[in-house]
Amino acid sequence: MSLLRHILLTSICVLGAAAFTGCHLVDEDMSECGTDFNLDYELQLVTDITTELSTELSMESDLEISSLLQQDLEGVFVEYASDVDLSFYDTDGSGLRLKHMSEVMNASQTSYTLYLPVREYEHCAVANLKDNGAVTLVGDDNSHTARLEQHAVDGIAPVHGTGLFTARQDIKVLSGMDQHFEVHLHMANASSVLVLDMSEAPNVEEVTVLAEGFATGFNIADSTYVFDGAQRNATREIDTEDALRRSFVAVHFPSRDAPETKAEEDTQDLWRWLVYARMKDGTTTETVLHMQEPRPAGSFDILTGSVRENGVIQPSDYRVGASVTLDWHEGISAPIEF
Repeated sequence: MSLLRHILLTSICVLGAAAFTGCHLVDEDMSECGTDFNLDYELQLVTDITTELSTELSMESDLEISSLLQQDLEGVFVEYASDVDLSFYDTDGSGLRLKHMSEVMNASQTSYTLYLPVREYEHCAVANLKDNGAVTLVGDDNSHTARLEQHAVDGIAPVHGTGLFTARQDIKVLSGMDQHFEVHLHMANASSVLVLDMSEAPNVEEVTVLAEGFATGFNIADSTYVFDGAQRNATREIDTEDALRRSFVAVHFPSRDAPETKAEEDTQDLWRWLVYARMKDGTTTETVLHMQEPRPAGSFDILTGSVRENGVIQPSDYRVGASVTLDWHEGISAPIEF
C-alpha cells in the first residue's frame, strides 16, 4: 500500500469516529460529549397513619375499622415507589424535554447510572402513577406545562388509587467527573376519612359522601397546585361487619393553605364534607361539614361523627361547623368556589 493511500484511510477512520460520538478530537472543546453519572432516588414519607388511627379510633368498637383503614390505605401511604417517570429538560428558557425514561423502581431508594450530554438540566420525577386511576401526567414534553391532572366524570373525581410522589431538581452534568445527585421524592396527595356512627339512625337507608375544595392538578416544575371549583372528590366505603359503624375514605390532592393572617370572626372553609342521607320516606338530608383546617400534601385526617334520626350528621369535633338541608333535591347545591 502506498504511503499516500495509508494516510488517507487513517484520516477517514479518525473523522468517522469523531462524527459518530458527536465529540471533537483530543485537545478540542469537549462540551458536546456525554458522560456517566449517578442519580440516587429516595422516597420520603413523613406521615404515620398508625398514630392518627390510634388517636381518633381508640375505642374497642373502632378496632375493626382501624385495621381495615390501614389495609385499605397501604397502597397510598407507602414507603416505596413502584414506577418512576423521569424527564430532563432544557434550562435555556424553552423548557423542552431532552431525555425521558420510565423505570420500575420497587424500592424506597435506588440508584440509576445515566449517560447524558454535558450541560445543565431541570430534572423532574414522578412516582406511582401507573395504578393511580384518577390522575395522569400531561404536558410533560415541556417543563412549563408538565403537570399531574385529576380527571372527573360529571364533575366527580374518583378516589386516587396510589400515593403520588414528585421531585424537581437542577442538575449540572460535568465532563470527566464522578457525580452523584440525590433526588428526594415527596408525596403530592393526601387522604381524609369520615367515620359515622349509625346507631341512632334507623330511618336512614343509604349514605353517600363526597368532598370538595381540594386541588385538581399539580404543576411539577414549580410545585404549585391548581384548583378547579367545579370538581368534587368521591369516597370509597370500607366494608365492615359492624353495620352501625361506616367509614368513607377520600384520597385527593391537598386543600388550600390556611391564610397567613386570620381574623377571629373569619370562618372561611378550606374544604368540606358533603353527606347525603337517604331516608326511608324517600327524602334526602344533606349535611355540609365545614372544615377550616388545611389538608397539606402527605397528610392523613380522620373525622368522626354520628347520624341522627333525621339524617343530620353531628360531628364529634366542636370546631367543625355543619349546615343542613332536610329535604334536599339534586340541583339545590352547587360546587363552592373556595
